[in-house]
Amino acid sequence: MGLLGNRRMLIGAIFMIIGTILLLPAVLPNIGELFTYALLPGAALLVYGTWLVGTSESGPAV
Repeated sequence: MGLLGNRRMLIGAIFMIIGTILLLPAVLPNIGELFTYALLPGAALLVYGTWLVGTSESGPAV
């Protein structure tokens, strides 16, 4: 089944992209405090998205 055919995989991929975008400002020097607060939700979305993609197919998790 392709990426667009499986809703769970698509949602997981979207969460992974959003989580990565939220983590990117952390590599910049002199980031503001607002971007520091984005690290925890970014990491949580990245982990949850990875879990959704890894468990979207039947069989053992990847």
